[in-house]
Amino acid sequence: MRTVIFGATGPTGRQLTEQSLAAGHEVTAVTRRPGAIQPRAGLTVVTADVTDPEAVDSAVAGGDAVLSSLGVSLSPKTITVYSRGNANIVAAMHRHGVKRLVTVSSSVMDPRWRPTGEFFFNNVMDPLVNRRLGRTAHEDMRRMEALVRDSDLDWTIARPSGLFDHATVTRYQVEQDVADGLFTARAHLAAAMVAQLTDDRFVRRAMAVITTEVRPSILGLIWREAVAKRSPGPRTAG
Repeated sequence: MRTVIFGATGPTGRQLTEQSLAAGHEVTAVTRRPGAIQPRAGLTVVTADVTDPEAVDSAVAGGDAVLSSLGVSLSPKTITVYSRGNANIVAAMHRHGVKRLVTVSSSVMDPRWRPTGEFFFNNVMDPLVNRRLGRTAHEDMRRMEALVRDSDLDWTIARPSGLFDHATVTRYQVEQDVADGLFTARAHLAAAMVAQLTDDRFVRRAMAVITTEVRPSILGLIWREAVAKRSPGPRTAG
C-alpha cells in the first residue's frame, strides 16, 4: 500500500514511517525538513508545508492512504495547524480519490476521559495543562475532528493519552472513543495507526490508544516533554 505520512519527522511520525516500512508499505514521508530523514528502499521524502494546499495536493497524489501525526507544543496563542492541515489533507484526498485517513487527535476530546486512580493528574495536571495551557490546541483539535467527521472519507481519529517515548512495541489497548489509561507510548500509537491500514474496525470512528505494560513517571514526562523542549506542557500529538 502506498502510504502518505504527514508530520513524518516528528517523534510519532518517525515511528509511523519505520513501522509502515517494516509492514511492507511504500511510504511517502512529508516534512518541512527534508534533511531530517534519508530516502531508502520503499521510502520517498517530499518537502511540503501542511498549510500549503498545493504542496499537500502534490504529496497526496498517487497515495492509497494517509496517516497524519501533526503536532505542536501547547501555547496560549491561537493554534490552527490541526484544522488547517487536515482540511488541506481531506481536500487533496477528495481530489485524488484517496479514501483511507488516520489522523491524530487526543484523549482530551472525550469528556469522559478520567483515568482511574490518577488523583494527581485528574485534579491538578489535567485542569492546569489540558484545560488551561492546552485550551487553544484542543479547541483546534475539536475543529479538526468535526471537519474529518463531516468528510465522506474512511477516516479514523486516533486519540492517544499522555505521549511518551518507548523504544519497542509492547502491550497496548485500543477502544472506541475513550480508554481508561493515562499514557500512550508513541510506538504504540504508531502501531495502532499502521494496523488501521489493513483493518476496518475503527473506520469512521475515534480510536483511543493507551499503553498497558510500561509507564513513565509523571514528573519525568513533564520534564522531557515540557521543560526540556521549552513547551509549557506535554505535547498533545506528533
